[in-house]
Amino acid sequence: MILVSQSPRRQEILTKAGYTFEVLPAHIDENYPDNMSIEEIPVFLAEQKAMSLSAAYENEILLAADTIVVLDEQVINKPADAKEAFEMLSLLSGKTHQVISGVCIAKGEDVITFSDISLVTFRELTEDEILYYIEHHKPYDKAGAYGVQDFIGMVGIERIEGSFYNVMGLPIHKVYKALNMLQVKDKE
Repeated sequence: MILVSQSPRRQEILTKAGYTFEVLPAHIDENYPDNMSIEEIPVFLAEQKAMSLSAAYENEILLAADTIVVLDEQVINKPADAKEAFEMLSLLSGKTHQVISGVCIAKGEDVITFSDISLVTFRELTEDEILYYIEHHKPYDKAGAYGVQDFIGMVGIERIEGSFYNVMGLPIHKVYKALNMLQVKDKE
């Protein structure tokens, strides 16, 4: 299996779930059509990632994923710098937002896509907590400027409705089910 992602969190999740894989990130333009529904965006991006490698690796299982954070119908991407990270975390503070992960699993002509949605509620974060987190964890590679497994997730998240691993970046319970379906199909 090839993980089409350089995310250390996705690698950690797959490793802990017992999978062996090679990491081969796709370098795609992460734009999407303006008229696309928010729920479709991460699936679209995951599929673009997988399809960018599908011709060269048609006999391999390709697993690609993308995760977005959504607050009040607004997509919150990865922060470009500390100022943007501070703005994002301040915006999420004291509110509930959605984390939507899209997944594409492809092998040859077989393509499985799906998404998972979790609701995350932050308590009111202090300015000092946000600044400490940004300085010590540099969350520039994370949608919404935070990692659920990092300091700000540990001390700031009051409630998660849905999969913790989805919030971390890969809904492994659904990935496991889809990979099993693909393996059964291969044996037919």
